[in-house]
Amino acid sequence: MVAEVNERTENRVVIDRTANPAPLGLLGFGMTTVLLNLHNADIISMSSVILSMGIFYGGLAQVMAGMMEWKKGNTFGTTAFTSYGLFWFSLVGLLVLPEIGIGEPTEKMAMGFYLLLWGMFTVFMFVGTLRMNRATQFVFASLALLFFVLALGDFTEISAITVAGGLIGLVCGSSALYTALATVLNGVYQKSMLPLGEVQ
Repeated sequence: MVAEVNERTENRVVIDRTANPAPLGLLGFGMTTVLLNLHNADIISMSSVILSMGIFYGGLAQVMAGMMEWKKGNTFGTTAFTSYGLFWFSLVGLLVLPEIGIGEPTEKMAMGFYLLLWGMFTVFMFVGTLRMNRATQFVFASLALLFFVLALGDFTEISAITVAGGLIGLVCGSSALYTALATVLNGVYQKSMLPLGEVQ
């Protein structure tokens, strides 16, 4: 009797009716990345608008998206969105904690290593995108480049390198926004409204 119940359970088709959390995570990442890199490109100053986006949209929304990807059984999405969400929390912490008397301000060399580690992590995540669409591949490739250029800017303390990184970041963030919105519209209309470069 137990064997019959197990056999019926194994043959049951489970339909996943949960929403795709990737656009939420990509929008949180993309918008916050654009804002931060407007600062890196020396266009706007570091202000509470960047910090607030880092906490609530870049941080919290991405962690939520990561937990939703976990529910869907997507290890890559869980790792990516949760990690980059916590990156934003940690980055805001690096900026804010010294201002409230917790810890010393981060030295340029330490910040360079921080960004370098995130760049190395992103390279491995990029390898994971090689079985995904071209748009997602571009997001991760440009993000890895962004981390490495910003790390170099901190290591050398050459402001022009950081500005160049900011420009790369604007491209990276914009590509994430495009990928997110294309995914939403393609899902709504059930056809390719905006191309993502699907891999055959």
